Amino acid sequence: MSAGETMILYHTVGREGISEATIGKSRFICRVARVEAKAEAESFFAEFKAANREANHHVPAFVIGDKMQLQWASDDGEPQGTAGAPILSALTGAGVTNAAVMVVRYFGGIKLGTGGLVRAYSSAAKAALEDAGIVTVRSGEALFFKITYPAFDRVKAVLDRHGIPIRNVSYTDDVGFEIHIPSEDAASVTAIIADLTGGATKPVTSVPRNIYTD
Repeated sequence: MSAGETMILYHTVGREGISEATIGKSRFICRVARVEAKAEAESFFAEFKAANREANHHVPAFVIGDKMQLQWASDDGEPQGTAGAPILSALTGAGVTNAAVMVVRYFGGIKLGTGGLVRAYSSAAKAALEDAGIVTVRSGEALFFKITYPAFDRVKAVLDRHGIPIRNVSYTDDVGFEIHIPSEDAASVTAIIADLTGGATKPVTSVPRNIYTD
């Protein structure tokens, strides 16, 4: 039950990441988050900007789409090409999409020059990406089952051994639960669960769902 390379869709950040550094007395704070659409990126930017109202620059960038189709960045008052572009390059260079980054700069009174600004914004973005971690997104399935209480204990033990987490468990007359797995594993996992329940159990529902793996 291992994920196949053919099912990889794209790579994105594992969670929100943050970095902070002081360069030439200027304070650079960067935050990165996973987003699925431009509106989500804009909401993320607005929230981080509001939390840093006193910053002199709020430099945003995002990459969206499984093929990195939508890319955008702004220098927000910094010299052209010294802020937004380096952040965008950090994202694309890491092969990351569906992610938004903002670096805020509290000016410390010392000018960094063109090269210094490029290095500062680039390093801030790269450090935040490292903090967030990068995950692989694969084509997957969300499978929902209903089984008896004794069978649930057997199934859970086997799924635990294979590192497949059980989600959204409900206890009524039977036990309902959900698992999220790569599409190419759906048939084999379903067969294992059926075998453990005497052939009586099949998924009640099966819904396409992206799977995030390290």
